[in-house]
Amino acid sequence: FEQITQKYIKNPKVVGEARLTVIFWDIYDAKLSATDGLWNADTPFALSLTYLRDFDGKEIASRSVDEMRDIGYKDEVLLAKWYEQLWAIFLNIKEGENITGVVDENKHTHFYHEGILIGSIDDKTFAQSFLGIWLDEKTSEPKMRKQLLGLL
Repeated sequence: FEQITQKYIKNPKVVGEARLTVIFWDIYDAKLSATDGLWNADTPFALSLTYLRDFDGKEIASRSVDEMRDIGYKDEVLLAKWYEQLWAIFLNIKEGENITGVVDENKHTHFYHEGILIGSIDDKTFAQSFLGIWLDEKTSEPKMRKQLLGLL
């Protein structure tokens, strides 16, 4: 995580960390990193997810698009395109594996699996919509958002 963030972020520091638990299942641990530990949507940042269960890549892509739709993104043609891109990028994930998403200075999103670049999406709207799953005020997990932003 540190090597990835240093590539894109000036003086990267952890902003916050959180664990997603649904009912009684732990899903993943999340960590947000940004310049000097201060998140700003207009500057590079990284979100790292370490999975605590096995997941199918198609399931991750589908759930991601559903969450983007839930926070208010309604362009179904673009959501379908992003689903195809995410499905092509996301592998099946095993318990303990990590995916890190980095938004660079150009608002392009780069995905790493276990520290290896697995794909990028060069769409500024995608970056905002995808990372909004965790960081938008309309997220389905407001407590997690606050923890990631260091507000709790």
